[in-house]
Amino acid sequence: MTKTLNQTMLSIARGDHHDPHNFLGIHEGTGGKKILRAYVPDAVEVFIKRLDGKKTVFALKPLSIDGFWGTDVRAKNFFHYEIAAVYPDGSRYFFIDPYQFRPSISNDDLYLFNKGDHRFAYNTLGAHVCEIDGIAGIRFAVWAPSARRVSVVGDFNRWDGRFHQMRTMGNSGVWEIFIPEAKEGALYKFEIFTASRFLRIKTDPYAQFFQKRPENACIVYRSTHDWQDEKWIKKRAATDALKNPMSIYEVHPGSWKFRKDGSWLSYREMADELISHVKGLGFTHIEFLPVMEHPFDGSWGYQVTGYYAPTSRFGSPDDLKYLIDRCHQNDIGVILDWVPAHFPKDDFALARYDGTALYEHEDSRLGEHPDWGTYIFNYGRNEVKNFLIANAVYWIKEFHADGLRIDAVASMLYLDYSRKEGEWIPNRYGGNENLEAIEFLKHLNSVLNDYYPDALLIAEESTAWGGVTKPVRDNGLGFTFKWNMGWMNDNLQYISKDPIYRKYHHNELTFSMLYAYSENYILVLSHDEVVHGKKSLLSKMPGDDWQKFANFKTILAYMYMHPGKKLLFMGMEMAPWNEWNERIGLEWQLLQWEPHRNAALFLEHLNKLYVSEPALWEKDHTPDGFEWIDANNAAQSVLSFYRHGDNPENDLLVVCNFTPETYFDFRTGVNLPGTYREIFNTDAKIYFGSGVIRNSNHYTENISWNGRPYSIRFGLSPLGVVIFKRIN
Repeated sequence: MTKTLNQTMLSIARGDHHDPHNFLGIHEGTGGKKILRAYVPDAVEVFIKRLDGKKTVFALKPLSIDGFWGTDVRAKNFFHYEIAAVYPDGSRYFFIDPYQFRPSISNDDLYLFNKGDHRFAYNTLGAHVCEIDGIAGIRFAVWAPSARRVSVVGDFNRWDGRFHQMRTMGNSGVWEIFIPEAKEGALYKFEIFTASRFLRIKTDPYAQFFQKRPENACIVYRSTHDWQDEKWIKKRAATDALKNPMSIYEVHPGSWKFRKDGSWLSYREMADELISHVKGLGFTHIEFLPVMEHPFDGSWGYQVTGYYAPTSRFGSPDDLKYLIDRCHQNDIGVILDWVPAHFPKDDFALARYDGTALYEHEDSRLGEHPDWGTYIFNYGRNEVKNFLIANAVYWIKEFHADGLRIDAVASMLYLDYSRKEGEWIPNRYGGNENLEAIEFLKHLNSVLNDYYPDALLIAEESTAWGGVTKPVRDNGLGFTFKWNMGWMNDNLQYISKDPIYRKYHHNELTFSMLYAYSENYILVLSHDEVVHGKKSLLSKMPGDDWQKFANFKTILAYMYMHPGKKLLFMGMEMAPWNEWNERIGLEWQLLQWEPHRNAALFLEHLNKLYVSEPALWEKDHTPDGFEWIDANNAAQSVLSFYRHGDNPENDLLVVCNFTPETYFDFRTGVNLPGTYREIFNTDAKIYFGSGVIRNSNHYTENISWNGRPYSIRFGLSPLGVVIFKRIN
């Protein structure tokens, strides 16, 4: 027996015991006694004081292995106690022994987690302020199934892994400990002793707050935010996103605006300034590039090391909740970029977490992205799927996000994504589809649809994969929307050409309508199109300065008239000449110049027109919402079409001129007789246009045109879009 006890103590001292609670703490003895044991290395005396009101103090005796202390006490019932340790210099350290507490995680929680079905796993794993038997402390739990030993280290134990060695919870791979000494705001990490006997100091995958980079310790955090957005949440639940306007302002929070000293705005400062700006421009939603914790500013948040933690660059988790709350109170939805496709190799985070490929695949042909130098999640492992699905739930439930934009979906769907022959492993049927990732995405969207049916799930998917927005029950992936990368590529390619050549590329404008209803699309001009030498949107345009601005307005107006929801990257409202640089931020000084100020006014009016006209969004995703009048006028580079809503009285007639030619007497066919009033003209002088054409009311003539029984004549502005509405 003594030999066994010595082996146990040596194992704990070496730091490779899987359940120190089974030896340390208070245990049932014989003859009505309790056995007390403690591991207090370096102490010269150790005492125990009961915490149940009795003033009894017990002196512990040193055991046969240095650092271990113990005694037998006569007690009918178990009791809680405090340890007093005396050190050689005479100093005393008092602490409530963590090894006296029972496990605080239920078997049901562990079962659901290992099965992959714990939707709120973040409430079980990680660090949580709680009470056990009336004693306050922090419950720590982490999944590290291949570790020999896991300890919590932090500023409450001198970052010494000997003091708070955790216990394993059965065969779950989860390690747990309750530490009364740890308080809210404490810094901590996990010290992992691997199977190959290496020490690794790792952050908590479920940590909800981190130090500001370059430091990376986790911070014990408890939210106290009191939400005030009930009205918005009820409205969202009653709204059909497919049949309502959605114009999204995409924001990189680290460079939208800086303080005068060059530092970042906080989440709370953004609530004051960003919301006012976005609301003034008429956008309905803000989409934030990833706000999850990340070490490298230049990754824009796409290399996440803290999936459950808003980046501390801009404040605390409650500060972000305040920002989202304020957005909702101002009728602005919030979409968060989310990155389940890959994670970085930073050694302090998820990479090789317990000394093995835990969250990723071991084989680099499955587990690494060659382009990005990152790891790929192992979507076939239940606990990894649980980590990601619970994380998606977390941002929607705890932060009231209105939706998630899932990054790099194409890289998840294909095993050979950006890989050469021999650099990837075919699936079990010999194909290039990543069957595990496909099943994960379907499961993710099914879960979120069950829990939050009104949440938006948006795929950045750049291929022709079918059924991205088809329901899972119909063998689709189950997303609400998909980014329309095809429209973006074709239209940017077209508009960058000199107008003299555009008639030879007319199909680039019209091709998108051949597949416009194959998915529920969002038309995007995102951050990816204005970086890395691609130029700003304005600088992509041909011609002199006036023509550049005219082309800029024309392509945006065509985008807003085209079926599909809308997304623009921040700063486009100012029509900057330079591409976006996250170190410099937006060029707000441009607004002192009339062309740029007028560009912002143009976008404001365009957004407000879009939101106010049901024909532009009620039937966005059904073919009866769009009707070509003339799609084939390549010679003049002119397009004309109808947008239809539920009520025919709201129909809009749109005519787009993609050349600098002015047509003073242009005719187009219309379906119904009556008076057609111009309600918007991109070439108006208030938008830095020529103002050469001033349309008002136009009456139909009984002259058939474009296959229609009636027609109207009007002036068509150079490089302009004109929009009419039938008023009687």
